[in-house]
Amino acid sequence: MFFSNDRLELVRKMILANNKEERVAALKSILPLQQRDFEAIFLAMAPLPVTIRLLDPPLHEFLPSPEHVNDELTAARRAEDWERCSVLEALIKRIEQLTETNPMMGHRGCRLSLTYPEILEMQVRAILQAAAVVSRTDGIFAVPEIMVPLIASEQEVLAIAQMIQNTAAAVETGLAEAGLPCIVEYRLGTMIELPRAALCAGKIAKHVGFVSFGTNDLTQMTFGFSRDDCRSFLDNYLEQGILPNDPFVSIDQEGVGQLIKMAIASVREVNPLIKIGVCGEHAGDPGSIQFFKSLGVDYVSCSPSRIPVALLTCAN
Repeated sequence: MFFSNDRLELVRKMILANNKEERVAALKSILPLQQRDFEAIFLAMAPLPVTIRLLDPPLHEFLPSPEHVNDELTAARRAEDWERCSVLEALIKRIEQLTETNPMMGHRGCRLSLTYPEILEMQVRAILQAAAVVSRTDGIFAVPEIMVPLIASEQEVLAIAQMIQNTAAAVETGLAEAGLPCIVEYRLGTMIELPRAALCAGKIAKHVGFVSFGTNDLTQMTFGFSRDDCRSFLDNYLEQGILPNDPFVSIDQEGVGQLIKMAIASVREVNPLIKIGVCGEHAGDPGSIQFFKSLGVDYVSCSPSRIPVALLTCAN
């Protein structure tokens, strides 16, 4: 959603803001675009539930590469366009500030929501206002499932749950003041994609209505493998038989799988009716799906190209 041409510049404006006020102003421009997206999704998916994951990628992914900006800066200097140079120099500085040695273990997921609560508030407001619109104008009872990424602790869930609750109350108040009274409903869930979250899943499950195992991140965090860099040695591991399968293709049942099994047991103990899912590339791998099925997982979510395989596997 944020990478489309009509909003990428707005997202970059939000990232480059010098203070909260500027950030909020940029987010106000993004909100109606997000809301229209969600309205269309709710209409297309009705009467099925819709799970929406809050912003997950690190912010630097929305900015141009340093090489691209440096090329533009060189061209601007040659043209003596000093105003453009000033803008590009500020952009380079912000990119440097956001650069992390390992961004997949850095400032992303729920950490963005806790650092910049206004981003979470904009997304939640867009989701809930969209649900209210389609419920009022199209007669669709939309109850969005809001999923929080990269949770590691019960305290994070509690903090974000309160933020979402406060935003929902503000949306209800705004609708009432506009003469459109509406009870705003949603379900809160979280991803389990960190080993700590898997080990503390029982405590986390006390505060959510569903959990989804993000097996891509859970695999790389458990192995200590970077998905982006591990090919330099992973193929050698496979050739030597050190690993029987690529753990990013077929779930590692001995290690990662045991974390999932332990987490499901603790989650079910707290809430036997909680909905449990799996998202990631493993959700399109037949062998992995059979393993998840044996653990009592309720659903798998995979990329569109893997859906036919997933459907056939689940049907067996």
